[in-house]
Amino acid sequence: MFKNKSYNLNLIFQALADPTRRAILKNISRQDRSVTELSAPFDMSLAAVSKHLKVLERARLIHRTKSGRRHHCRLNAEALKTAEVWIADYRKFWEGRLDSLGRFLQQSSKQNKENR
Repeated sequence: MFKNKSYNLNLIFQALADPTRRAILKNISRQDRSVTELSAPFDMSLAAVSKHLKVLERARLIHRTKSGRRHHCRLNAEALKTAEVWIADYRKFWEGRLDSLGRFLQQSSKQNKENR
């Protein structure tokens, strides 16, 4: 169930704007991963991957825990749900507008055929 916590949509969308960060989220959506495991598919240093993880953490899209020397990351789906709810509200708005436009165009087309 979605709990209404305060998440910063600007930070969420900023984090999601980068394809590397989206790939990281997709990777950890399947199971928790270590930073080393997350960096494997990318041609970049651990430090660069860590910077991406910090952006994801700041947006609260991931949680990072430390076990000994290893850092593990897991997805915070609740933050993604915040973005999904925001998008769904706009989807409803635009679908309503497009439905209205469709009806108008059908009506206009029908009237043009009658006037010929």
